[in-house]
Amino acid sequence: MPNLLTRRDAMKLGAAAIGASATPRIDAAPSPQQKDLRRPNFVIFMTDGQRLDQLSCMTEHAASALAWNQNRNSSVLSTPNMDRIAQEGAQFHNAFATNALCAPSRASFLTGLYSKRNGVIDNNDRPLNPGIEILSDFLHEAGYEVAFCGKSHIQGALRDHYWDYYFGYLQQQPYLNPQIAEGRNGHIGPDKPYHGYLDDLVVDAAVRWLQEDHDKPFCLFVWLKVPHGEGIRPRRLQGLYDGVFVSEPETFNDDLLGYPGRPNAVANASNKVGTFEYCATLEQIVKSHNANTVAGDEYLGRLLRTLENSGCLDDTAVVTTSDHGYFLGEWHCIDKRLMYEPSIRIPLNIRYPKRIPAGTILDRMVLNIDLAPTILDLAGCPIPAHMQGQSIVPLLQGGAAKWRTDWLYSFYDYPSVNMVPKNHGVRTERYKLIEYYEENPPEWELFDLRNDPHELHNLYGDPGYRPIVEQLQKRMEDLLRETGEA
Repeated sequence: MPNLLTRRDAMKLGAAAIGASATPRIDAAPSPQQKDLRRPNFVIFMTDGQRLDQLSCMTEHAASALAWNQNRNSSVLSTPNMDRIAQEGAQFHNAFATNALCAPSRASFLTGLYSKRNGVIDNNDRPLNPGIEILSDFLHEAGYEVAFCGKSHIQGALRDHYWDYYFGYLQQQPYLNPQIAEGRNGHIGPDKPYHGYLDDLVVDAAVRWLQEDHDKPFCLFVWLKVPHGEGIRPRRLQGLYDGVFVSEPETFNDDLLGYPGRPNAVANASNKVGTFEYCATLEQIVKSHNANTVAGDEYLGRLLRTLENSGCLDDTAVVTTSDHGYFLGEWHCIDKRLMYEPSIRIPLNIRYPKRIPAGTILDRMVLNIDLAPTILDLAGCPIPAHMQGQSIVPLLQGGAAKWRTDWLYSFYDYPSVNMVPKNHGVRTERYKLIEYYEENPPEWELFDLRNDPHELHNLYGDPGYRPIVEQLQKRMEDLLRETGEA
């Protein structure tokens, strides 16, 4: 792997690389006449394992509808605060995680890099590669106050980076009575036991910090554990959805049929309903996951009210997203990891009325590695040349005629609890080719997403699609080499 640039060198090269073709930047020290163009604050709000169709405003756009939303006139799940961000700003209908797993995806969000470039390839408590700077480092150097509250899932929990305020924890931590560390001005104290529900504590801390006086622009990361997979809800939501009927998705009984057309790698994986005690039944999984999504929406509502009360909501770019998607019974699956749409699709919405018109809808394919360069672009900071993501600001401004038409997915967390084999693939605007490359022999899947958006029919091996397969295999080889994922 090539040596990574230092932060200062990367920023110099990044500025030279984008040059005159870059989108207009916001001045670092605006004059009074430029008051409306002063640098924005940022709140980057992330849930854990929330699907695209777990936004009540997005259900009709998702590739796979929630089981209990099928054949119903209105959504049972309601997310008014997340809907607000989407409707008053920009909503992305094709946003994806390049590695559908907690730690790798969060590392990619922070670094703008694919998994092997940043070093966090799985959930095995890995650190970032030496010398890697994260988004908050660049913003701090540019004069921002930076704060982190919640879950990073990266070795050391980001405590080797500077934070004006920190309230975070190592690894996962239980939903109830967790161990959390707090700190200020680059100094973080020891982990201490707290009484209460994990994300209640995290959001309480974030709200307290927002309510303080800030004489600089700020960037606050609020990264939650809900909805995740264990299904432990906040007490106030324990009875939510009692008596609501949950129907089975179309492919729920594919396991009983021998997984027709699916590779052994999929059929033999352990990410199945009933495999673990906390996901014993489909009803338990769906209701708990959706109740915890409602909890996430409530947390976002608290942050928005705090920003409104302080008079800085419209001066703040609010980004809402998730680290990956989640299976809710499709192919009898739970969890994520596989390259199917419910796993890799993520919600992504941005509200910043000074730069983004309300009701903006974008269908171009954006990735989790695009967040860091986008935030830097909105902040008026040079984008480091080594970042592999692209700023989506040109898309928001109606430009960027030249944009990606395909991208690479990679998954490495094997062997592990869900026993999903390593896989990688290429997704275009129409096709998806997946390889389970450590199987003997390697196994493949091909889907025509235009004609088969629910990925019901594996076309690999169909002679009529052989030219498409060869073209995608070549493109995947190129992408593996270009991204460093080979």
